[in-house]
Amino acid sequence: MIRVHVICEGQTEESFIRDVIAPVLARQNIFLTARLIGTSKGHKGGALSYERVKRFVINSLKEDDKVFITTFFDLYALHNQFPDFQKCLEITDVYQKVERLESAFKNDIAQDNASFAQRFLPYVQPYEFEGLLFTDIEKLTSIESSWKSTAAKLNSVRAEFATPEHINDGFETKPSARLEKHLNNPGYRKTLHGVLAIESIGIDPLLRECKHFQQWYHQLNNLGSVS
Repeated sequence: MIRVHVICEGQTEESFIRDVIAPVLARQNIFLTARLIGTSKGHKGGALSYERVKRFVINSLKEDDKVFITTFFDLYALHNQFPDFQKCLEITDVYQKVERLESAFKNDIAQDNASFAQRFLPYVQPYEFEGLLFTDIEKLTSIESSWKSTAAKLNSVRAEFATPEHINDGFETKPSARLEKHLNNPGYRKTLHGVLAIESIGIDPLLRECKHFQQWYHQLNNLGSVS
């Protein structure tokens, strides 16, 4: 049995891991547990400074030497104190950018204890969790009957980019902003509609359309071969 703790940015990512990813990997005897970082008294998730993240990751690795630790953070609004963050601003290719961030993150954690490198598998989602929802616009817009008329507009957005993961990180052009602009009556709510949409879309289309997500998923799936 392989155990993996997934440190999530917020409640939507937590639900995604718990309700979509964990049941699939459990069939391979790989058991995921989503965890949120406390940010203030009585609150968890969001506003994650690198100092807080690093402390939580290291403590998680120390408290159980049999568990793997991974993360699910958005590239958009990632804290600017993450290792190599400033250098990554110069990288235009989003996949190279997140891979550089993940590598630097892993190396920084391993500075505390070299053995942590074997059990720490950082993941940064380009650019936002909402980018994954552009994998299947029809299923996304079928969640609310009033959204069906927006499918053409959202498909037009999707057609502008090589993959859903390339929908960029501008304040008004990030994936969540585009959804909030077009999905109304009711308006798009991440914690409700994000999870419903991703459950409807399913894991296989995400693996086909989203290269970086696919690499992370297979990295977790392959943990069973090293047990």
